[in-house]
Amino acid sequence: MANVVIVGAQWGDEGKGKVVDLYTEFADLVVRFGGGANAGHTLVVDGEKIVTHLIPSGVLRGRGKRCLLGDGMVIDPATLLDEIAQLKARGLLADDRDLVVSTQAHVILPWHKEIDRAREAGKGAIGTTKRGIGPAYEAKMARRGVRMADLLDAARLRPLLELNLDELGPYLTAKGITLAPIDQILDESLALGERLKRYFGETSRLVHDEMKRGRHVLFEGAQGALLDVDRGTYPYVTSSSTIAGGACTGVGVGPTTISQVVGIAKAYTTRVGGGPFPTELTDELGDALREAGGEYGATTGRPRRCGWLDIAALRLAVRWNGLSGIALTKLDVLRGMKRIKVCVGYAVDGPNGREERDELPCDPIEIARATPIYEELDGWDADTRDVREVDALPAAAQKYVRRIEALLGVDVALISVGPGRAETIMLRNPFR
Repeated sequence: MANVVIVGAQWGDEGKGKVVDLYTEFADLVVRFGGGANAGHTLVVDGEKIVTHLIPSGVLRGRGKRCLLGDGMVIDPATLLDEIAQLKARGLLADDRDLVVSTQAHVILPWHKEIDRAREAGKGAIGTTKRGIGPAYEAKMARRGVRMADLLDAARLRPLLELNLDELGPYLTAKGITLAPIDQILDESLALGERLKRYFGETSRLVHDEMKRGRHVLFEGAQGALLDVDRGTYPYVTSSSTIAGGACTGVGVGPTTISQVVGIAKAYTTRVGGGPFPTELTDELGDALREAGGEYGATTGRPRRCGWLDIAALRLAVRWNGLSGIALTKLDVLRGMKRIKVCVGYAVDGPNGREERDELPCDPIEIARATPIYEELDGWDADTRDVREVDALPAAAQKYVRRIEALLGVDVALISVGPGRAETIMLRNPFR
């Protein structure tokens, strides 16, 4: 039995979809433990581009690979139904038993998205996807959240809707937000619950029982470690736990059940939305990286900010997650660069003068005073997309990979050399 957590090690968009899809070949269950439809996993299978938002990307492996949406998620029921329909149209999810949605996951309601949009249109905007994720988590923490099970019982649901509207009424009025009548929201929510109930289940118990049977479980994270609500570059973070510990709280399993944690990192760094990004390239080189890597959001289509690989930031992900391996993606995008920079630390100006640090400071005031310390390596020109053994990579690319391992103290377990499923170098399989 192996239970493996897959997390993003940067600011999200690291290529988790492809890596989860690859590792699902060896797993029996794939469990999403946090976030909502603000995530988007883009995969290329047999030349066809497929994007998932809520359902784990392991769904592409077909019948018998059970995909679970855990307690820690916030789910827009209409979005989930649309995604199910799209997957079924492709011949996937033919067996409804292959998808299980936690009855304890929280529901994104119409006003959550309206509040999200209103905030992003005003002062303090941080660049959310406007999908209602943050407001839904706020309701959860305020203990007035609506859970999937509530969508099956009008007597349970109506008081919850009324409670939320009573509390939020003044804010909604102040922002000029007009909602449908509560009876309409109630009827629509119950109708969504009726359509989804065939997928409902107690996911925590299901995962526990499958582990006892010796089955392999893959826990799929969303976003990246530097967006974690507790650990990341606050306030420019998401609203959930994106690190490995979130798999335990978001699914309901103990930390001793986790075998390995694999962190996914691009061979460079990207970020979407607001927030600090010290290694960002705002010149033609940054534009070239964006175009070569297709760096546009799978969920929003927004152009991603691009920059050099930040080892000092990755060290945080190693520490927070206890990473046992790195899946290095988009190595092929660096092809053609004569020289490649890597941020190995920061010089931070403070009251006692300038000091050097080997980790990215997460406090925004300190980040504003931080200057990246770079190391330069040779680039390479050869096309790597047909390479399947690390020793067959160009010498400079091999050196780049080995330098990353040495700086992080963690082995690279996988290298992606192209978007396709087969365009991968597997150095170590965490399920074996």
